[in-house]
Amino acid sequence: MDLKLYDTLTREKRIFKPLDPANVRMYVCGPTVYDFAHIGNARPVIVFDVLFRLLRHLYGAERVTYVRNITDVDDKINARAAEEYPALPLNEAIRRVTEKTDSQFHEDVAALGCLPPTFEPRATEHIAEMRTLIERLVASGNAYVAEDNVLFSVRSDPDYGELSKRPLDEMIAGARVEVAPYKRAPMDFVLWKPSKPGEPAWPSPAGINAPGRPGWHIECSAMAWRYLGETFDIHGGGIDLVFPHHENEIAQSRCAFHTPLMANVWMHNGFLQVEGEKMAKSAGNFVTIRELLGDWNTDVARLNMLKTHYRQPIDWTYQGLLESQVVCADWAFSFDTEPGALSQELIDALLDDLNTPRAITELHRLGKRGDLGSLKAGLSLLGVVDANEAPNNFRKRVATDVDTSKVSALINTRNIARASKNFAESDRIRDELAKMGVVLKDTKDGTTWEIAR
Repeated sequence: MDLKLYDTLTREKRIFKPLDPANVRMYVCGPTVYDFAHIGNARPVIVFDVLFRLLRHLYGAERVTYVRNITDVDDKINARAAEEYPALPLNEAIRRVTEKTDSQFHEDVAALGCLPPTFEPRATEHIAEMRTLIERLVASGNAYVAEDNVLFSVRSDPDYGELSKRPLDEMIAGARVEVAPYKRAPMDFVLWKPSKPGEPAWPSPAGINAPGRPGWHIECSAMAWRYLGETFDIHGGGIDLVFPHHENEIAQSRCAFHTPLMANVWMHNGFLQVEGEKMAKSAGNFVTIRELLGDWNTDVARLNMLKTHYRQPIDWTYQGLLESQVVCADWAFSFDTEPGALSQELIDALLDDLNTPRAITELHRLGKRGDLGSLKAGLSLLGVVDANEAPNNFRKRVATDVDTSKVSALINTRNIARASKNFAESDRIRDELAKMGVVLKDTKDGTTWEIAR
């Protein structure tokens, strides 16, 4: 069975054929390092880590190149630096913020069980490549200089909008575009802009005398080119990046290199909500990776993320985490063997556009029939457990002393007692469960439970 991936550009699932099977190349947009990464950021990190593992399994670890960038020059970084270190010169404050946040990010994604990418370039270390691309675009007439800014001329690219499948007029109406008198057209976007006093600055391209800094979109085009070439196999990221970021990347790269494509396949993971609502600090449901892993085991968090197909929106719920916790505990109790052969059913599931829910169904089947070696091998391919880890260590990470079948039976008995208004018996059962380390939560939809932490 061939690997099939859904391509956002063509809106179809196609057989994946690498440009060079000896060097399969993938680029995924990484973090802007100004704050702790949240669980929405964790989704693409985990999704494309699974794809990275699958590609390594199919083509060989030494034949897959995975690039995930670090954006370390950005207005949000500048604002955070000024807020946290007001007494320091801005550049020094920015350095402290990016170094601290970069370290936090790497600690968090390692704790999620993600393999390190082959390359992890930082934007500020690739200014030369950005300047080269910008000068090419100016020379070809796809970009122009205006008041020390360099802007990409959207109308110079007749294919602009193919990724998001929206007409230019519709994009203008729906986008938050910067209004500036020096723009030739409203949708033209910044490739380079002058720096304000104290901000990071580099010698500008295209004969501009004033020092400046790059726009966000040109950073990824430049770093992808540096490590993967003018055209490569897979470009990934969250669905929120389709427009304008990835649309602009395509325009820049195609026009700079005169190529029909930037990447052969564009992959995007769906949005993440928390308990049915958009995650936001103002809503009180904002969860960082660090906070998540303070409450839940790594394997529980990762399994919970993979239960939903990557292209679908995911509703991150407390009940879902509890269910994932029970599954991991059940697998760990019976896990007492070395990794075995990978199940072909599991491989086929992943070959079908990374169908992790179907793969997890196969893991359940392997567990029920007692094929524990194949179970562990499958868990390893999904990154839920390290294949080289001793079975006892795995058990310590996810096991609990709670008998889940007994818990369910007690809750059912308690529900009957409550329905007959026997509240003394209901309270007695609650107390018995509490002694077992189980905390109940009664809602209008029923009773849920968790392990006391």
